Amino acid sequence: MKEFELIKNFFTEQVVKRKDVLLGIGDDCAVVSIAENQDVVVTTDTLVAGVHFPLGTSPKAIGHKAVAVNLSDIAAMGAKPSWISLAITLPEVNDDWLTDFCAGAFELCEYYNVQLIGGDTTQGPLSITITAQGLTPEGKYLSRSGAKSGDWLYVTGELGDAALALRHLKEPLLTEDALIEQVQRKLDFPKPRVLAGQALREYASAAIDISDGLLADLGHICQASSVGANVVLDAVPLSETMTKSQLFDDAINYALNGGDDYELLFTVSEDNKVGMETALSHAGVKITCIGQMNASQTISTTLNNKPVPIKGLGFQHFSTK
Repeated sequence: MKEFELIKNFFTEQVVKRKDVLLGIGDDCAVVSIAENQDVVVTTDTLVAGVHFPLGTSPKAIGHKAVAVNLSDIAAMGAKPSWISLAITLPEVNDDWLTDFCAGAFELCEYYNVQLIGGDTTQGPLSITITAQGLTPEGKYLSRSGAKSGDWLYVTGELGDAALALRHLKEPLLTEDALIEQVQRKLDFPKPRVLAGQALREYASAAIDISDGLLADLGHICQASSVGANVVLDAVPLSETMTKSQLFDDAINYALNGGDDYELLFTVSEDNKVGMETALSHAGVKITCIGQMNASQTISTTLNNKPVPIKGLGFQHFSTK
């Protein structure tokens, strides 16, 4: 099967047909119409086999995750996802693989009304690059740079399961099939916090999604906002799976440094705290206050009201360690 047959057979047949897409797949460029008083946010993420997902990952999980990590970035900006472009490099054309990959990608697109409007296909080592675009009311987007000393630090959901799943793949640690399945699903099928991001738009002072680990991504907020933070380790939310795994001593490290959680980490002023908690409660999203911002421009951690040293810096590409 040649390139254009591949595109026609697998990527043009999608359920989502947005009215603001004037011209989609098939031309040199897509054409979209932007509503008045809207800002466009744009993000790009690449997933490489053996780096961003284990080599044995199912194609459906790869398709889901490729879309999910981009929508997570859109969510962190408080935006509503609208369109994606896909550049995929494949070693060969495998009909079954592509069918499952598209099922994973398009399922998430359909749920959030996101349309695939273009991209590219090439032959080579497996990698997937997606560019996603979203919309926010003019001037209402979130960023990393608005946190202030005294703001409260919150996180959605629970942390660490995806890191535990990765560790288990390298060195089997879990014995119960149910626990293995639960943490593996967190790794393979992350849920972008799109609705939470939109709810936070009116309340949060800064936000980021957790992809490289809580501490690493908190560091980005601190640097962009010229503030510091103290993280209360007792408050960091861990799943029941994590606490049942008999690896509780390592659980905090997974939560702080593991990454692949794709939860939202955000700051809120004292004045906006109650309103934010009410809005997120109505959205059905679990949130936890895990600390507070300060003027130190450094990150500290406490456990049982006592300072403890920080271990690890999260994941970084091209790191020497």
